[in-house]
Amino acid sequence: MNYLEAAQEITKLVPDIQNEWNDSPHHNSLTVVRAFTECIKTMIRQNDRKLLFSCLQEMDKMYMHGDTMLKNAIDNTFIYSLDNCTAFCSAEYRKVIFSHISAELQQSYSKQIYSHGI
Repeated sequence: MNYLEAAQEITKLVPDIQNEWNDSPHHNSLTVVRAFTECIKTMIRQNDRKLLFSCLQEMDKMYMHGDTMLKNAIDNTFIYSLDNCTAFCSAEYRKVIFSHISAELQQSYSKQIYSHGI
């Protein structure tokens, strides 16, 4: 899966994201993942669990089946921002969110958190 295919899949889940992409003439893996991550942050803040969990599944799918550039964008944007996204959540809600993230993404998250500062 490349960023164009990912953008199509994301648009099926979150049709309003198309407006963000129309505002920017240049698209690549990073801009697609960044916009999707911002949508996920909003869903977390608004406690929109049903759509949030579908989007987390889509992020997992993109990570599992994405090309190298898409995976790197997910690692450097979504994974990096997980702490910020969940900083003001209750411990219970944070656990629920992380339970909907694949083992591969959780492993990437752990690697990033525990290697910080090395």
